[in-house]
Amino acid sequence: MSEPCSVRVTVRGDETDVQGHLNQAVYLNYAEHARWSLLQAAGISQAGLVSGGVGPVTLETTIRYPRELSAGDEADVTRAFEWDGGKTFRIRQTVRKADGTVAAEIDAVGGLLDLKARKPVPAPHDRFRQLATDPGLFGL
Repeated sequence: MSEPCSVRVTVRGDETDVQGHLNQAVYLNYAEHARWSLLQAAGISQAGLVSGGVGPVTLETTIRYPRELSAGDEADVTRAFEWDGGKTFRIRQTVRKADGTVAAEIDAVGGLLDLKARKPVPAPHDRFRQLATDPGLFGL
């Protein structure tokens, strides 16, 4: 498993629901933002993925919401990759308030899709290692 790194987000008022806390769908946006920021930090761009004939796909996502976030709250969204050697990988993410309180835990299963064959790429960790300028950010 890679070491978790994080990106800071601030909850905007338009992201909250009628109860005043972060809408559940926005947690997925925060998780996606954190994953893409990691790809960029590792030297992988969307254009680089497409030119390499692959694209990341999410196959399953589970979210737990132990505490709420409200407008103005700052939170850090971590991401850590786990590689099993097969066609998929797991991304474990935590949304943690600035005071350390866990607001959400996100567990996702992903893969890399061969854009021509429309099938998962075998050993996606090898492809990430090839594409990244800093594969260590993925624990590779």
